[in-house]
Amino acid sequence: MSIAKSIAEIEEKIEGKAKLIAVSKKQPNEKLLEAYKAGFKRLGENYVQELCAKQEELPKDIEWHMIGHLQSNKVKYIAPFVHMIHSVDSFKLLKEINKQARKNERTIDCLLQIFIAEEDSKTGMEEQELWDLLANPALRDLENVRICGLMGMSTFTENTAQVEKEFRNLKRIFDKLNEKHPELPATEISMGMSGDWPLAINCGSTMIRVGSAIFGARQ
Repeated sequence: MSIAKSIAEIEEKIEGKAKLIAVSKKQPNEKLLEAYKAGFKRLGENYVQELCAKQEELPKDIEWHMIGHLQSNKVKYIAPFVHMIHSVDSFKLLKEINKQARKNERTIDCLLQIFIAEEDSKTGMEEQELWDLLANPALRDLENVRICGLMGMSTFTENTAQVEKEFRNLKRIFDKLNEKHPELPATEISMGMSGDWPLAINCGSTMIRVGSAIFGARQ
């Protein structure tokens, strides 16, 4: 099936309930251009170096999402152009994003990544760390970042009951976030990937990150 057709099929099934982010990690530019020529411009990358290389070579109106683990010392490379950073897992990182956004005279949309999985390979904040971050008085000084919601990665397992439990937990934290902090523009929950996005949408996801179901196996 063509990339354009795969995107169209997923978008039809989503029925406008969530935004599709096509994960282009380790995919060649030709495949990304195929999606772009079909009118699709929302791409997600996991690695800063790859993201910067692709941004340089591909059309400038692509909306780039940083969805992988981000180190503070690499923020400066993506700050001039990144649309949203999904993987903010500390106040230190948020501060650095704010600093680099200010240098570029931008405001960068961010999602706070919450650890919801039952496996150590995933990153993110524990729930209490989230409340501590949001209670930090210094947060008010970060005028060049906008906290738009949460992101989470479920356990890599065939057990759908386990995955559903983790997604529902993230939705619970998201609802609590909006109750406790109505001042935030927290409208997004980024959860769900190629294997489980329909379940994620049923659990309240507003952004799904789909790679192999669009582009095929990675190179």
